[in-house]
Amino acid sequence: MSTVAKAISLLEVLGGGAPEAALADLARGAGFDKATTRRLLVSLIAQGLVEQDEATRLYRLGAGLTRLALMREAQFPFLRMAVPVVEMLAAETGETVHLSEYSKRGLITVQVIESAKANRVSVQLGVLPMHATASGIAFLAFTEERIREAILAGPMPAFTPFTIGDANTLAEQVAAARARGHSIGAQGFEEGVMSVAAPVLGTDGYAIGAIAVAAPRVRTQKADIERLGVSVTAAGREIGERLFGRLAGQKRA
Repeated sequence: MSTVAKAISLLEVLGGGAPEAALADLARGAGFDKATTRRLLVSLIAQGLVEQDEATRLYRLGAGLTRLALMREAQFPFLRMAVPVVEMLAAETGETVHLSEYSKRGLITVQVIESAKANRVSVQLGVLPMHATASGIAFLAFTEERIREAILAGPMPAFTPFTIGDANTLAEQVAAARARGHSIGAQGFEEGVMSVAAPVLGTDGYAIGAIAVAAPRVRTQKADIERLGVSVTAAGREIGERLFGRLAGQKRA
């Protein structure tokens, strides 16, 4: 693993738990020895990506990450354009809505609005498994062939007894999602959860991300899934149009 990859892993460990963490906990979570962890932290602190409390000696994410995020958003305002649509979809459906964006690391959840209902689905920020989520399948239905083939080649780890585990079944689900314009996920990533998702298309017609609605299976009927599918498809289209104009996705879609 390269030094850059190690540093990113350490940042993810630091951002995935409590707001502050001790050196030993970070080393254990990242799988590094303490000397390596300390050396990486010193470099990250110098760049403003990590901060250390002088009194407690605990580490936390630094303001430099906010600066980088703002720079990226200024160049490509994905969140600024998409968040109002996510909020409207959450208000319309009353269920949890989450937005994801694709990078070389995979499909990453970047925004979540949880349902206000007591029985609701919680979604964590992180990388979504393509084969096991409605978001992943919606993305695969509208992505480049090389990306789709790489996922179909596996591996496909099981998260529940309902997780898709073979290329043929996944290919069928992807084809169905492409035909209807949105995907349907049935307990593939977490038992008791139903999801529908639609792609967000770029100017070339390929997906750059996905938007999804997740609801408890116990209150999701067939008619609900069809209604949510219509809503999430419209939301995905709206985000693409806000980013790129009304011609977004027309080249291939």
